[in-house]
Amino acid sequence: MSKVRLVFNGISEIVGSDDIGVIVLVDESYSRQLSIICDKPMTIMLELRKRQVPVTQVMLPEVLGRILNIQTEVHLEVLINEIVDGQYKAVLYNADTLDTEMIRVSDAVLLSVSCHVPLYISTELFKRQSVPFSDKDKGVALPLNSISFDMLKAALEKAIGEENYELASHLRDEMRKRENARNNTKSKEP
Repeated sequence: MSKVRLVFNGISEIVGSDDIGVIVLVDESYSRQLSIICDKPMTIMLELRKRQVPVTQVMLPEVLGRILNIQTEVHLEVLINEIVDGQYKAVLYNADTLDTEMIRVSDAVLLSVSCHVPLYISTELFKRQSVPFSDKDKGVALPLNSISFDMLKAALEKAIGEENYELASHLRDEMRKRENARNNTKSKEP
């Protein structure tokens, strides 16, 4: 499988939402970016690492990372390999044995930042989900398929309230697409 190495570039909050953040990852050439939704506790954890706050050196991810490096020969990597219902999916795997474990994507980013575990995304998914990167941009682009259904619903209500009918139409189309996909999956179950 072809893959692209990702680098943590930053974290920000979504305007108007106190409990959601956006993780910004870039490819190694800093030419394209991928944005991932995360919860407030993760925004705090990643912000501490970004600012290199000394207390992080005694926090669980860093301590476990040092123990793994000292006491084992395990070569871990993380691969973001799909997006389902607005959620990126990832696996943590042993690069030697290929044993895998599912991992929440925001936790995978934290693991990568705190323990220097390489973070990858499948090339096909990266091409589909990423946008050009510019460090001058003030905002962050989020593909509609990377937003949870509840967030889509809230955004639709806001777009209608602001009479932004073009955006409302795109949001409604994404919601219908997901509902149709769920219905098709349910109808195929025995």
